[in-house]
Formats: sequence, C-alpha cells, structure tokens
Amino acid sequence: MMLLAPWMLLGLLALPVVWWLLHALPPAPRVQSFPPMALLRALNAPPPDATSAPLWRLLLRCAAVGLLVLGLAQPVFPRGQAGIADADCLIVLDNGWAAAGTWPQRIHALDGLLDHLSRTGHGARLLLTARGDALDPVTVQPMQSAQVLRGMLDPLLPRAWPVNRAAATQALAQLAQQGWHGPVIYIADGLATPADAAFGAALARIGPVRDMYLPGSDITLLAPPGRGESSLATRIRAVPRPQPRTWQLRLETAAGGTLGLVPVTLPAGQDHVDATPDLPAELRSKVDHLSLDGVNGPGGIRLLDERERQRPVGLIASTSSDTPLMGSLFYLRRALQPTAELREGDLDTLLARPLSVIIAPDGTLGSPDSRRKVEAWVRSGGTLIRFAGPLLVQSGDNTDPTPKPADTLLPVPLMGGERVLGGTMSWSRPEHLAPFPASSPFHDLDIPGDVTVSRQVLAQPSTDLDSHSWARLTDGTPLVTHAALGAGQVVLFHVTSTAEWSNLPLSGLFVSMLQHLIDEASGIETPAGRTLLAPYMTLDGDGALVTPPAGAQALRADAFGHTAPTPEHPPGLYGPRNSRRALNPGDDPAPLAPQAAIGTASDLRGQVPDLAIGPVLMVMAALLLIVDGVASVMQRGRKWGRRATVAMLLACTLHDPAHAAEDIPPDVPRAALETRLAYIVTGHADIDDVSKEGLQGLSDYVNARTSAVLGHPDGVVPEHDDLSYYPLIYWPVTADATTTPARTAALNTYMRHGGILMIDTQGQDPATAPDTASGYTGSAPGTAAALRRMTAGLDIPPLTRLDTHHVLSRTFYLLHDFPGRYDGMPVWVAQEGDSTNDGVSPVIIGSNDWAHAWAVDDGGNTPYAPVPDGAEQRVVAYRFGVNAVIYALTGNYKADQVHVPALLKRLGE
Repeated sequence: MMLLAPWMLLGLLALPVVWWLLHALPPAPRVQSFPPMALLRALNAPPPDATSAPLWRLLLRCAAVGLLVLGLAQPVFPRGQAGIADADCLIVLDNGWAAAGTWPQRIHALDGLLDHLSRTGHGARLLLTARGDALDPVTVQPMQSAQVLRGMLDPLLPRAWPVNRAAATQALAQLAQQGWHGPVIYIADGLATPADAAFGAALARIGPVRDMYLPGSDITLLAPPGRGESSLATRIRAVPRPQPRTWQLRLETAAGGTLGLVPVTLPAGQDHVDATPDLPAELRSKVDHLSLDGVNGPGGIRLLDERERQRPVGLIASTSSDTPLMGSLFYLRRALQPTAELREGDLDTLLARPLSVIIAPDGTLGSPDSRRKVEAWVRSGGTLIRFAGPLLVQSGDNTDPTPKPADTLLPVPLMGGERVLGGTMSWSRPEHLAPFPASSPFHDLDIPGDVTVSRQVLAQPSTDLDSHSWARLTDGTPLVTHAALGAGQVVLFHVTSTAEWSNLPLSGLFVSMLQHLIDEASGIETPAGRTLLAPYMTLDGDGALVTPPAGAQALRADAFGHTAPTPEHPPGLYGPRNSRRALNPGDDPAPLAPQAAIGTASDLRGQVPDLAIGPVLMVMAALLLIVDGVASVMQRGRKWGRRATVAMLLACTLHDPAHAAEDIPPDVPRAALETRLAYIVTGHADIDDVSKEGLQGLSDYVNARTSAVLGHPDGVVPEHDDLSYYPLIYWPVTADATTTPARTAALNTYMRHGGILMIDTQGQDPATAPDTASGYTGSAPGTAAALRRMTAGLDIPPLTRLDTHHVLSRTFYLLHDFPGRYDGMPVWVAQEGDSTNDGVSPVIIGSNDWAHAWAVDDGGNTPYAPVPDGAEQRVVAYRFGVNAVIYALTGNYKADQVHVPALLKRLGE
C-alpha cells in the first residue's frame, strides 16, 4: 500500500487529545448553605454525569478519527504496472478504426499507466498515429503531467479511418533530432501496415519499447461483395485465427429497424467469408446499411448507396426468348441479373406489380392492346426500353400506301427497312461507336474498340434528332434514341438484343449502358467519373453518422468502391440525395494481417488503475461517527421530544419524493401539478392511440432539447373536462366528426383565455384537393366536410398561410417548412392574433398529420415513416412541434426582436 498524501498522517496526533477529553473529570462540587430544603425536596434531581466514557465508545471514536485520517492520506494499492520505467516516457497510441472494438479496454489500461506516472511524479509525451481530421497532422505532443493527459484521453474517440504509421515515423524522427530519449509505451491495434518496419525502427531509436496488445481481439471489416454478386451480398474480412468465429449480419433501415438477421461463420484459418442475405424484393430496397452484431465501430458497418439498390425490371417474354445464345432475353438476363431484380412474363403479369423499367425485345409490343397498356404505364412515370429487329422493321415499312397512326412508343420516326453494313454484296464495313455526347447518361463510359454494328434501323432525319440521340455510330447515325412520354420516357436501341445485328450485347459496355438506363429511370443521376461529390454525412469512431469533420473534401465519383478512407475523405455518404455514394472502411483493398510485435510484448489486460481505498476508509469513518451519535442519543435519559424531532427530520430528509405524489388528493387533476399537452378524444381507438403516442414523443423531444418540462399527455372531452390546464390541445379530424353546442362553447372559452387549438386533418381530402397538390400528401376522404362541421360556431379569426415571417416559424428553431408524416400542404394561422392574448394565434390548422410523425411506441420506436424524406422529415416535424409548444408557453415574445435595432440605437445615443 502507498500513501499519496502521507502528511495527512499528522492528524493521528489528535488521538491522545480525544482520549484525554473523553477521560476528563467534571469539577468538584462546591458546598453551599441553602436553608429552604423543603423546596429542594420537591425537585427531581437530574442523573449524575458520568465521570468518563465507556471503553467501547472510547475505542469507537478513536477508530473513527483514525479511519478519517487514513482516508485523507489517500492510500492506494498499486496494481499491474510491473516493469514500467520510473521516468518520463513516450506513449504511442493507435487510434484508427481497427482499435474501435476494444477502445474502452485501451483507455482503461492507459488509466493504469497514468496512475503509475502520477505516483512517481513523472510525465509523458503522447503520439496518436491516426490524424484527428484533415487539418490535424500527426505530431508528438509536448511533455504533459499525468493529470493533463488523463483529461485529454478520457473524451478521446477512435477515428473512422486507418492509422498513418508513415506519418508517425516522420514525427518520431523529428523527436529524435531534438535529442529527446526515453522509454516508449506502444499500445497497438494489432493490424499490420506496409510502414511497420520503418515505424518500429523509429520507436527503437527513441528508447526501449514496450509493446502492449490485447490477445484474442478481433479485427473485422465489412467489405463490398465480389463482382457480379447481389447488391446485399457482403464479404466479412478478418485477421485469421485458429478457431472459427460466428456473427449475426443485421440488415437495418435508415430509422434503425431490423429487416433480417443472417448467421455468418468464418472457418478457422480463413481471412474472409461471403454472405448473401435473401430478402423479398419489397424489403430489399429499404435496407440502408449492414452491420455485424458484436463488432463496434465503423469496421462493422457497411453503408449502402443508390448504386446498390436493386430496381424491379420487367422483361416481356416471347416464345423464342429462352433459346440459348439466340433468344431475345438471353443476353439481357445475364447483363441485368447482378444489379436488378428481374421479373419475366407476359405484359399483364408484369404490370400487376410495381416496376421501374420494362424492356421489350423485338415483336413483344405487336398488339394494339399491349401498346395501349404500356403507353398508359409510361405516361405514369415508367421507362420503356425497346430493341429493334425484323418485326419492328416490317411495322415501319413505308412502301405500304395504307396510312398508319404514329407509334407513340417510338422516340423518333423510323425509316422503312434496315441498314446493312459489311454484307457480302456491300462495300461498307461494320461501324464503330462514336464518343457519347455530354448530355447522354453514358457519357462517362469508355467505348471498347472492338464493338461494332453490322445492321440497324435508321431514324428519319429531323432538326431535333440530335437532342433525342444518346449514342451514335461513327458515321453519325443514331444507335440509342430517347423521348419523353408523359411523366416517363421511351428508349430505343436501333439494334437487336441479341448478337445478330451487333456484337454490343457480347461486351461489358452493354451491361454498363443498361445499368445507367435503369438508374436514370429511377430518378438517379449518374455522376461522371471525374464529378466531385461533396460529403453529406460521415461515420465517427462509434459508427454513427454525424456532420462531416473539419477539412473533409469532395471525392471523385469513380473513386468509390476501391478507395481507403482518409481524414480528407472520411467514410460516409457523399453527393446529393438522388445520386448518393457510400465510402466504407471496407473499400480499402489492403489485406488484413496481424501486426508483428515491436520491442517487449506484454498483455494490455494487465494494466489496470491503482486501487484507491481512501474513499472506503472515509465512508467507514462516517458510519462509525453516525453509530457514536446514535449511541449518545440513546444513552441520554431525557429530552425524548428532542430525539423525536431529530428522527422526524431525518425521516423527512430520507423520504422519497417520488412517493409524494401518492399523498395528493384524487380529485386534484395531474395537469394542475405539471405542464401537459392534451388531445381531443375522437372515439376511434387507433386515432386516439396515435394522438397519445405523438404527443408523448413530442413531450419527450421538448424535454430533451429545451428548458420546458412536460408531463404525460392527457385525452380530453371538451364538454366534460376542464381545458384551462393545457397550453396546447391537438384535435385530429375524422370523417365522422361532429360537434355539440357544449363542445363549441368550451373550445371558445379555451381559446379566449389563451389556449391554442391545433387542428389536423391528417391528410388531404381528395374531393377538395387542388390540382397542384403535392404527391406526398396522404389521402383523408371526408375530412374537409368534417372540418367545416367541427369549426362551425368557433370564434376563429381570419386565417393566413404560415410563412417564415410568422413568429411561429422562429420561436425556437428557424424553420422554412412545417411537415408532419406528409409534406407539401399549407399550414394556416390567424392573420392577426388577439391583442388581449399577446397577439398569439388561437388556432393552427394543417393537413400534414403531425401526430404520426411524432409518435413513439412503448418500445421507443417510431412506427410511422414520414414521406418523402424519412428521418430527416421527422426531425423537421419534431422541430415544428417544439416551436408550437414554445409558442403556446411563451406567447409572442420573439416578435419583440424587431425592436432590437431601435433599442440598440437608443442605448448608443
């Protein structure tokens, strides 16, 4: 045992004083003559004072004082620091992503090292081998005391990118040039890098190295799948170990929900294993990221982006489509299978389910009924990809004098017959492809020199033919044309989908062109190879998406998938929403190998903090003093009233405040004791449950982010309950809602006395929806008429549309939109508030369904997904709710800010 404050032992000198005080005798009695003995006989003589304390109390008090003094001396038992030099040292810490899984153990071991340094009165320099951010170089920190280092390391988190031991080697070389030498304590992450040899030599030049590692720690990484595999397939890479390992691969949504669990086992001695989750097509596109249970940090997470979301593509089958090498769907299947969800069948079967793209080989749209169905589907926003062939040539033969209606499913008019290049009776040769124009979705693709076209259908020349051409041959004739049709588009390949007219279906260019068209059809902009994508959200050391760190830079689109994260390009999501790319730690192709030991190797788990027993001794001393005090009270024969008073005070002090509410009379409303929100009961259990969950979620959000303290929400019936306790009442509108004179009178009284009524139709009534209504607004039939019935007789002032100039949009957050579960519909407030109520609007009326966006169930989940922006829209909805609550609680105080310039001017004068 060691004493960190041995001078406190001087307090033991007080023990003889305590002993003397407890043995002190009272003064001798003085004899006094006092005649009225009769009066003295009527008095009760008090018990005589003891001449000395009992031995057990003497020992008890001495023990209490002794324990108190020993506790103040701060005794500690050193543990786990054997072999550490008692001198100023250099601490080198690997803080890259590979250390995230065992980061708490590393910080715990550092606490033990710092205890040893503090005990011996030495300091240390610190070198972190991973940069803090793009603006923070790898440098050796100046000499610091153990207390200062503890304050630096306790809040430290690992980085989401790998260590840079090459930069650390340069920092060590600079330290050696300064002439500093001393012992080195290296806490390694166990992952080898190419710079390890030079790094180890640089450490050895500083001084003797003690290499601390954590035996049995797993370094695991989620990597992209192999070429041609499913988008949800992933590869689990790990440092090989002699025993097998098992994980659970979790498929999660953006909101944190789990869509599936896949058990994965890595055989002994292997460094990777592939996993291919199998999900229904309807759920596959909802997967936001993959994670490994039990693997902490960014290495156990793989973010998915728009490139990895499979799109449903329909292939119209024909009788000859299954012929190997010759069938019209043979090459299409092989080109699209890895990247799209393929569905084959007749047209009616395909249109029965949602589709992004329909691919029609030659001859599959011959009937007028098929063309009519496909045209309606395209006009609704679908994309049709057609391929030419003999049947299309026959349908466009201009030698037939019979007039034919224009084919709306062709992007450009076609000339009769086909053009043959390189035939036995022709002097021409097959044509190559010309460079793709900048406006083409194929503009970033490289054109192989061996791709040629020997036959094609020609487009009729026109002034706007260039604007419809996405690909051309070297002679300028179109190879791929497109045209908009309603909300969708039609794309035509002027060759067949087989190798009969061109060897394009045999090339990798064919696969890339189809993938770009599918991405284009889904509303995804395909960035060019050199397009810079700015970071949107990045992963931190805990594996959570956060705001990009300082110095984070944009990354070229063609660098994703094979680039290791760095401080300049941290892992995360890059680019705009419709073309977002993901950069993951697993994109680094470098192999995972165990790191060789540098210097003297030791187990990290042996480094534990010193065991301090000072607080325990002081608690024991306090308990002994309490026992002595209780014994003193019990020994006194009188003044029971004083003891009872002390006991009552102690009981009141120790009384649990949580039980105080049990003493409240049952007739006192809970809303009278704490601020609560309320909702009007509709009689529909599902609506009322959502209203309660929504206001509970909003109350929790307000409590977490503001100084307001809200209790649990209440359901109220206006004609029976007292509404004066509630600053804000949420009123969901149902199609069968009605009102009564008593309800109308109660609500009018509530609004006149400062209450705010928040009326929500929870969607737009299709009967009254304008043509310009947003497509993201839910349908609520019958609510428009119900709203008129409900508000008939209410004293509602003239309304105006809520905008950014209204105080409600800036009471707490600065808002430009006011969405709920839906977005796009206006919110209405009073045009001029009541002057008797500080100008506050008594009503807020909208259709964005705020309760469903705020709702939180018993498990803490948010069961209703906002559309179209999901979690981001939910945050804005919560912020609008916070503004509404603050508006109801504080009134129009934010409007006073308009007078700030005038007040400042007067103060300046």
